[in-house]
Amino acid sequence: MFDWVPLPYYSAIYYQVLLIITLIVFIHSQSFDLTDGKSLNMLKTIGSFCFIFVLFYIGTRPVSGRYFGDMFIYNKWFLHSASGGAESLSGSHDVFFNQFINFSARIMGNRSFFFVCAALYVIPAYLVSKKLFKKYWFYAFLMLVGSFSFFSYGTNGIRNGIATSFFLLGISQNKNIFKALWFLLAYGFHGSLIIPIIAYLATIFYNKTDTYFKVWLLCIVLSLALGSTFETLFSQFISDDRATYLTDTTAFQDQFSKTGFRWDFLLYSAAGVFSGWYYIKKKKIDDKLYNQLFNIYLTCNGFWILVIRASFSNRFAYLSWFLLAIIIIYPWLKFSFQKEQHKKIGYILLSYYGFTYFMNVVIYG
Repeated sequence: MFDWVPLPYYSAIYYQVLLIITLIVFIHSQSFDLTDGKSLNMLKTIGSFCFIFVLFYIGTRPVSGRYFGDMFIYNKWFLHSASGGAESLSGSHDVFFNQFINFSARIMGNRSFFFVCAALYVIPAYLVSKKLFKKYWFYAFLMLVGSFSFFSYGTNGIRNGIATSFFLLGISQNKNIFKALWFLLAYGFHGSLIIPIIAYLATIFYNKTDTYFKVWLLCIVLSLALGSTFETLFSQFISDDRATYLTDTTAFQDQFSKTGFRWDFLLYSAAGVFSGWYYIKKKKIDDKLYNQLFNIYLTCNGFWILVIRASFSNRFAYLSWFLLAIIIIYPWLKFSFQKEQHKKIGYILLSYYGFTYFMNVVIYG
């Protein structure tokens, strides 16, 4: 569908379109109240366009490893299975994903497969936004698809992206049986989701934010003091090829050009930490789900800080970053605690996407 878009500009066009949408929403937010009926109808229309654009733009992209990283590897696995390969080439223990790719190879072509992958990634973001925020869903959805790593995990880290979307679906469910099913599916698509799943289970038994915040700070101190100790330690518990992400600091430098203690990524993560702390402690937001989400974020981000020097440490960071948009926007859409709150939401959207645009277009574009 979007084969006419030159590949060197493919990702840039995604960010330009979202920039236009964000600017329209920002200008609109400065003139119309959040609860205005006509305003909500307009945003619903924009939201529907945004959803369709993101789904089809990611889902119908050309197959390219040069511009979409691991897409080439996924295509290789798919074609191997389609040609009657007896075993999966993935080299992982992600059972559900392996079965998914083998099943897909029997009933569809590779382009259709990548569209289904995009649907499994984007549609949950839409459904979760609708579930949690009702008529204000578009603000949350725009935050999610405008996140720093959203496009990358729809086109490059595909199974990881799908797994995090399944986790979000799980966390939004009211019944534990449905939570468990979505969590199981998330883990089956990418084993790294065991970290946020364990973090969620921990919040069931202990959900005091002060303790989680102190542990997060402790992780920074330990990582600075002990260097690469944790990369070596945690690699002992990974049995597939992803262990090299922790132990090999040179093999992937062409894809992730800077290793070491990533102060830039830590500051980005700290935006979520400050937001959650501010809402809970200063604004006295008392919401069980939000407290759980924030404590899960602190736990997963703390784990990443411990292994921050690893190659592809951004893949470990994404185990918390996929929650960042919701951590920041949730209180603004669920509670009223500011005068002219609709205008503040506009500035939050603009600032949040501004960082994404700056990093992906200005710095790395």
